[in-house]
Formats: sequence, structure tokens, C-alpha cells
Amino acid sequence: MEIPARRPVRVKHRWISGSLARAYPPDGNGKVWWARLKKALGTSSSAFINASLFQLQAAARLHDGNISELGVNSALAVIEAAEPRNEIEGALAMQMACTHIASMAILANFGGYATERRTGLFASAAARLMRTYVAQVEALRHLRQAGSQFMRVEHVHVNEGGQALIGNVRKDGSGGQGEK
Repeated sequence: MEIPARRPVRVKHRWISGSLARAYPPDGNGKVWWARLKKALGTSSSAFINASLFQLQAAARLHDGNISELGVNSALAVIEAAEPRNEIEGALAMQMACTHIASMAILANFGGYATERRTGLFASAAARLMRTYVAQVEALRHLRQAGSQFMRVEHVHVNEGGQALIGNVRKDGSGGQGEK
């Protein structure tokens, strides 16, 4: 039997105006919801959460200027799936989610423009955003693997009279573990 995955953190919006909304927990349990938002965004900062929710609302606007609750919640799911460990990773995950929203919005409108020039502009913008998304994924991978680069040598020739060194070699000349 497969264990069901935990549902992503979500928000509901209480509309202040068409373009301004206050996020609140969908189930009414504010403390648990806030803790889940902190974990999803990789932070302990309430200010970071508030700013992030405001920025996600701005990125998830519909054509009429209203905020898409579905867009904000799908962006939160992407961010939570990235499992950010700190605010830097959280901000990068948020950028990734917003880049995805923007590229999908452009692709959704792609066919609605009759002129060849406009179609080319939208295709170019979508392609740039999708390349940016790939670069952001790579940047997140690089952040997480900092300091863990390695080189694998598969074939070595040591000629007569030559010397070979095998093991951990550091720039400072130390051999690594155990040496002082």
C-alpha cells in the first residue's frame, strides 16, 4: 500500500480589493499553517513569509488584474517541492515558481495573436523564460553541492622514474584527513 503524499501548503485569500488580498489558512489553523509556510519557504522569518506571499500574489495576476489563488497555491507547491533550506534557496525557489508562471502565461496567450511579429516576440519571450528556469534549477543544484566537487580519474600512466599521488590533495599541500 502506498502512503499518500502530504498535501502542499495552501493559502486562501480574503479580498481587500480586486488587486489586493490578505492570505489566510484554508483550514483556520493559523499556527500550524504559519509553521508549514516557514518550512515550505526555508525560513524562520515572518517578514520573509509576508514579503514572499505579497510577491507571489503580484506574480499570479490574471488578465483582469485580479490575483489567482490557484496560481499562488501552485507556486507554493513548486517552492515546497524544492525544499529550500534557507532564505537564499527560498528566494531562488520562489523565482523559479514565478518564472514558471510567467512562461506558462505567455504560452497560454501564444495562439491569440494574429501577426507574425507578435507571435515571434511571444515565442522568444517564452523561450528566454524557460531557459532562465533551467538556469535557476542549475543554480539551486550548485548551491546545494557547494564544496562537494570531485574529479574521477579513470586511466593514469606513470612512466619509469615518475611519481603518482593517490588520495585527497588540497591546495595548501596537506594530504587531508588526520594531518595538521
